[in-house]
Parts: sequence; structure tokens; C-alpha cells
Amino acid sequence: MTTQMIASNLELHQLSTGREVRVATANRMLKQMLFRYQGYIGAALVLGGVDFNGPHLYSIYPHGSTNKLPYCTMGSGSLAAMSVFEDRYKPDMEEEDAKQLVRDAIASGIFNDLGSGTNVDLCVIKKGKVDYIRPFDEANQKGVRQGDYSYKRGTTAVLTSTVTPLPLDIIDTSVEVMETS
Repeated sequence: MTTQMIASNLELHQLSTGREVRVATANRMLKQMLFRYQGYIGAALVLGGVDFNGPHLYSIYPHGSTNKLPYCTMGSGSLAAMSVFEDRYKPDMEEEDAKQLVRDAIASGIFNDLGSGTNVDLCVIKKGKVDYIRPFDEANQKGVRQGDYSYKRGTTAVLTSTVTPLPLDIIDTSVEVMETS
């Protein structure tokens, strides 16, 4: 919902000014909105785009702080993904090498975090063109179940069974109206 609302505001901004919206404008709108809610909107975002100033990549935290970086990661698998970027990132990489690097970074996040899913989806942003590659790869394929986990009734024997009654004391309560005058 956060990104949909900002996308709507950016489109209105473009229609009212008649100019291409800068990536810095989208960054400012996002961080002002998130700052207004003081982190209660749990959106940790990566914002990327190309405008007349060139390519931009921002990380936007739930409290509204931002960083402009050559590469960034956000989310629960971000520490493992960042280690791959720190090891193999080079400025001015070829597109195929960059795709493989991002794939490996996302896969490391998937393998080191149980909440990160299985698919690797990429988004390639160029001037005037956005390519969504879904799925680019399936990093963690589900295996085939080896055995049958259904057991016949009575397989595990019940050795003893005890029911303990709980003693309860019933207390009568009454409500008195407090005098306020």
C-alpha cells in the first residue's frame, strides 16, 4: 500500500508539472511519509530508478532515514546478501554479471533465513524501460518426501491416564456505585 500510494502521488506530480519525476523526489516522498508514522509502517524499501541525472539506488528504512549507495540490501536475509555484494561487487559490471551477482546475493539470503522464500526475482531498470524477470531462478527447490508419516491407530501405547479435578472457590462479588459529587 505504501508503494502504491507513492506511485499515485508521483503520477499526480508528473501530471501537474509536466516533467519527468526525479528519483530523488520519490525518495523524499517515501521518507517523509515513513517518518510521519515513526516506524509503525514496517516498510524497509529499496528504491531504484534512472532519471536525467543518471541511475540511483536508495535504501529507505521504516523510520524514514535513507542512504544512497552503489548496492544495498533490505529485509531478513539482508546480512547474508550483503556479504555477497561486499565480496564480489565491482563498479561498471556487465549486465549478465550483475544479474548473476544479484541472484547469488538473494540466494544467500534465502539459504540463511527461513522467512525469505525460494524464488529469485530480478528487476532490471534502464532509462525508459523496466524488466521484471520472474522467476529468474528457484534457489531452494522443495524436495520429495521420502517416507510415509501416517501411523496406524494404537501404534503408540498409552501407559497411564490420570484426571485431576481442580478445586475451585466461588467468590460472590458486588459492584457499588461511587459517589462523585
